[in-house]
Amino acid sequence: MCDEANLKQWARERISRRQFGVLAGAATIAACGSSGQSNAEDGLIELTESGVTFETADGTMDGFFVRPASGLAPGVIMWPDIAGLREAKRSMARRLAGEGYAVFVANPYYRDVAGEQFADFAAFIDEGGFQKVGPWREKFTAETVTRDARSVVAWIDAQDGVDTARGIGTQGYCMTGSFALWTAAAVPERVKAAASFHGGGLVRADDPLSPHAVMGKMQAELLIAIAQNDDAKAPDDKTALREAADAAGRTADIKVYGGDHGWTVLDSPSYAEGPAEEAWAALLALYKRTL
Repeated sequence: MCDEANLKQWARERISRRQFGVLAGAATIAACGSSGQSNAEDGLIELTESGVTFETADGTMDGFFVRPASGLAPGVIMWPDIAGLREAKRSMARRLAGEGYAVFVANPYYRDVAGEQFADFAAFIDEGGFQKVGPWREKFTAETVTRDARSVVAWIDAQDGVDTARGIGTQGYCMTGSFALWTAAAVPERVKAAASFHGGGLVRADDPLSPHAVMGKMQAELLIAIAQNDDAKAPDDKTALREAADAAGRTADIKVYGGDHGWTVLDSPSYAEGPAEEAWAALLALYKRTL
């Protein structure tokens, strides 16, 4: 899992603030051919994007929404990692939108703050991110995430350009891997695919609302991509996840990847391009099958 000691060590040994900027710039170039366009398989898709806000049961949620400028596309909910809404996540959303999806990136901390709080993961480390977000994270429970998920799904389904005849996908990273599974359980009639990348807290002993314990409420196909160092710390979790998926009758791709916690996120100190692209291909295959 993502912890403060690991981040500080990664920051010292593997990447500097300047390198973060280089990675983020390269990622944006790779995701976007030019302003308002994104590279898809055989060309460029014109995109439209904006910052958005809407009401939930707990307040005003804000986020980033990007979709193809024409036609209808299935919706996708992207829950960002501990560093929240920022350019790396917007770039990842643009890349996915370029494949033909309407992608909403949520601000998970909306109960306390609006908008971007950290420019990148380097800023999160340098500016005492763990201490800053600690009180905000205390509000994340299965119940609050379930409420948020229902509000987000309703909002997405009301947007122009979203194909409501097709299912919705959801994906989470680090602390929000659990959010993706809870979202699938919260709105099973709409959410048909859920992906967790290096997700923490997926298996919570003796908790009936543990993400793995609510698979029976889902109708989604699952992708659970586990970091190799997370697996080393909790090797039994993948077995518990497999047993829960099988018992619930859920199709689930559960795999340990050759990357450390955070390997799929563009500005993460542990970003690893090869395993990240492998996980990206698995995500696209999941959405192609289910949405």
